[in-house]
Amino acid sequence: MPRHSKKHISFRLNGEQTEVAFAPHKTLLEVLREDLNLTGTKHGCELGECGTCAVLVDGRSILSCLMLGLDAEGRDVKTIEGMAQGAELHPLQQTFADLGAAQCGYCSPGFLLVAEELLRKSPDPTRTEIQEALSGNLCRCTGYIKIYEAVELAAARMRGEEVELPKESIYGLD
Repeated sequence: MPRHSKKHISFRLNGEQTEVAFAPHKTLLEVLREDLNLTGTKHGCELGECGTCAVLVDGRSILSCLMLGLDAEGRDVKTIEGMAQGAELHPLQQTFADLGAAQCGYCSPGFLLVAEELLRKSPDPTRTEIQEALSGNLCRCTGYIKIYEAVELAAARMRGEEVELPKESIYGLD
């Protein structure tokens, strides 16, 4: 038997039962991007320090660069591609767009999925809780304030509150 023969696993991916074959040394990040062509999950540091590769496994955020693909067997994995419902954005995605919380967008998938986990656990988080939940996700473009505001706005909308956007545009132009 060849040393690097492929392994086959089955798991739920974004709500659909999925089967995939890959080299057993691959991380979940590599399986998602290279074998399943889901490139929304980003390569970052590959050391578990930046949060760019965060996905939800059984509803909990994990860093896919630190998880072997084989460990996804029988699990429920959600990537950014599974966040929207058809053409309807998740409230977090919508508020990130509404408030300009994503600049280059590279870190956004990780932030969005970690924030989704937070809001499922705590529908009315404080700013401190948001900061703590997102502390493992790094962004080099923003000052984080717009990201925190977007999570707060999404939480309010998800609780059914009517909240208006700030009067100034996301670009600071009136």
